[in-house]
Amino acid sequence: MKLNGSDLLLECLLEQGVDTIFGYPGGAVLNIYDALYKYSDKINHVITAHEQAACHAADGYARTTGKTGVVLATSGPGATNLVTGIATANMDSVPLVAITGNVGTASLGLDSFQEVDICGITMPITKHNFIVKDITKLADTVREAFYIANEGRKGPVLIDIPKDITAQLCEYTYKKPRVVVNHNPDDINAQIDAAAEMIKSSERPFIYAGGGVVSCNAQEELKELAEIIDSPISLSFMGQTAFNNKDKRYIGMLGMHGTKTASLTFGECDLMIALGTRFSDRVALNTNTFAKHTKVVHIDIDPAEIGKNVTADCCVNGDLKYILSRLNEILPEAKHSEWNQRISEWKSEYDKPMQPITDADEVLPDQVLKTLCALAGEDAIITTEVGQHQMWTAQYYDFVKPRTFASSGGLGTMGYGLGAAIGAKLGNPDKPVVNVAGDGSFFMNCNELSTLAKHGIPIVELVFENNVLGMVRQWQRIFYDKRFSQTTIDRGTDMMKLAQGFGIEGVRISKKSEIESGLKYALECGRPCLVECVIDKDVNVLPMVVPGGDVLKPIMEISLD
Repeated sequence: MKLNGSDLLLECLLEQGVDTIFGYPGGAVLNIYDALYKYSDKINHVITAHEQAACHAADGYARTTGKTGVVLATSGPGATNLVTGIATANMDSVPLVAITGNVGTASLGLDSFQEVDICGITMPITKHNFIVKDITKLADTVREAFYIANEGRKGPVLIDIPKDITAQLCEYTYKKPRVVVNHNPDDINAQIDAAAEMIKSSERPFIYAGGGVVSCNAQEELKELAEIIDSPISLSFMGQTAFNNKDKRYIGMLGMHGTKTASLTFGECDLMIALGTRFSDRVALNTNTFAKHTKVVHIDIDPAEIGKNVTADCCVNGDLKYILSRLNEILPEAKHSEWNQRISEWKSEYDKPMQPITDADEVLPDQVLKTLCALAGEDAIITTEVGQHQMWTAQYYDFVKPRTFASSGGLGTMGYGLGAAIGAKLGNPDKPVVNVAGDGSFFMNCNELSTLAKHGIPIVELVFENNVLGMVRQWQRIFYDKRFSQTTIDRGTDMMKLAQGFGIEGVRISKKSEIESGLKYALECGRPCLVECVIDKDVNVLPMVVPGGDVLKPIMEISLD
């Protein structure tokens, strides 16, 4: 049958199982939005207050559902407003398809109104991008975009469509989506056997798992491996939800803000088994000293990551889920009781709750997050902005189930979390969703409270209010002799009046005794709710390893004098 480009685009999205699109209309995509009007019973479109939030919403939708997120924006500034969101998805390997409109093909390259070379701009931050100048190639381009976004190491793909292409007619024939197959190298089993031999000879193994475990849904295989070889597990920041945080084997994160237990375990292990992780500079802070005391097995789907930051003694390049399944088949059961007992003692000695700075009724982030965890339940999805609150969430919130956490790890995008929460809630309508924010990040996206109100999305926006840019202030205290340049916010905003102005609920927590009742109300009110949680400006994220420092030597205390 013959369809115009806009209808053809939506039919192709339906082929791929798309049921939700996030976006913002404009001149270059009016034909597509006219088609969305006709397809509104099949595809739900969610308009945000800003295109960047729409992109983060598509990202949050993808991370928490395992599907591909889709975002739609017009040409020029609409397209460029997606750039930060696309870069965020690219750094964290999130499958996302961004669709942008452009001026008509005859106007391309003429500096036309709202024209920009979005393909050129996004080339470094996408797995691939396309500009469709021939209507007969539109359908196959859309199909290829979804395949590329999900094949191998996942990531974002952009499709730029000139306006005249969306109006032209073309023959459309339905095609089943191409099945994504991650092709392993011919010698993959030999690589796995070599890794197995190293694991078998280890007496003090240490599993370090990253976001690749979550991406390929290999949580069960990871758990089985840990039980077979009797190993402790540390997760990277991106690896959160890859393993049950309440399990006795879990020892917390490793790296700049990892636990002392993870640091000691890493320092004493004789084999590090790194799974689906890229050894970023927040973990391998000093590559000259990192893992020089131990052997390393590195397993990853992306060959570019193996040996990039840390030299491994044994490498396995391929599909992590397959590799873990194969290892679990061939590895004999091992017991390392003495090793695990020592780790258990370290956990008892070093993993302590925060201590009040002023008085016993002071609100502390760990208390808030532990209470939230207990009240929200294991199915709750937590998103975050970027800063101290982000690290506290990873440190103190006990993630149990897969895909219940979304945060900007690689790019560190302030303003990510609320958009991501919108996507997470629409992708998981039956699960509670909470965005944890600092007041610095909050003001980068608070306009999206209007999105919550417009669509009636019952998200809890939990803001740690300390009137400072907390993480930057913490660095200024340590490295800049307490010269707190431009990190005190002093906006004077009444958060409760702000909530009222946006038409959502508001709760203020300023005492420890108010934490449980305030959070309980926010979670149960059934409406969007802004929770202002007042904390001291000098509560720090600890432990901390200085940039370029030795991960084995974390700072446990920071003087406030």
